[in-house]
Amino acid sequence: MEPIDGNRALWDELLPIHLASAFYDVDGFKQGRTSLRHIELEELGDVAGKSLLHLQCHFGLDTLSWARLGATVTGVDLSPRSIDTARILAEQTGTDAIFHCAGVYDADQVVDSAFDIVFTSYGALQWLPDIRRWAEVVSHLVNAGGTFYIVEFHPVIQVFGNSEAPELDDSYFWRPEPVEWVSEGTYAQPGAKVSNRSYQWHHPLGDIVSALVDAGMTIEFLHEHPAVHEALRTWMVQDETGLWRAPHDALPVLFSLRAHRG
Repeated sequence: MEPIDGNRALWDELLPIHLASAFYDVDGFKQGRTSLRHIELEELGDVAGKSLLHLQCHFGLDTLSWARLGATVTGVDLSPRSIDTARILAEQTGTDAIFHCAGVYDADQVVDSAFDIVFTSYGALQWLPDIRRWAEVVSHLVNAGGTFYIVEFHPVIQVFGNSEAPELDDSYFWRPEPVEWVSEGTYAQPGAKVSNRSYQWHHPLGDIVSALVDAGMTIEFLHEHPAVHEALRTWMVQDETGLWRAPHDALPVLFSLRAHRG
């Protein structure tokens, strides 16, 4: 099986588990809870009246949360089951949204215009083999003067394994062959019986920034953050607010970046 096909199968398998999980709290969302976190709300700012494209939207909770804040939203994801569910949730919540089933590299073939905002977040880039092609698609889909925003797990975390203490386990740098994972759980439900293989690629922060610049984007800011909403490794420690950090805040665990097209 090709890596992208394997990843599509994984996300189709994860969909019902995620729908039922406390992590996503779909019932709370239907009652009005936002799925967005304070970092993206503060750093992206007011979206009212703007068109917004959400790449790798999973089953659409963040996409629909931006719609509730006044954006005209479109979501794109490679998982057919996720997109079907996103459409159902939009109908159930009375939220206007358009959803397309496509991989990132084909996103510009399923939407017919550019957007004021292109957004992506949390665990997205590792599924993409070619970061330069990703940046070209992003730049093509942002209106002249429009904004791209990403908040993402910091790539430095990828070099550390999941043992009780941080130990170097892999290279920080990109290579063409994917890292193959066999997982028996999911971040939303660690005890779930999931056994599909997944294929991931490491993209250093310098490669991400350079790809966007080379694609014609102007970087407004790049922030590195010490805390994240989920434990990415077993050796992370939880603070008094419920966020997870590296011991002694020794490593960044998130980064966020905003850019615009001239």
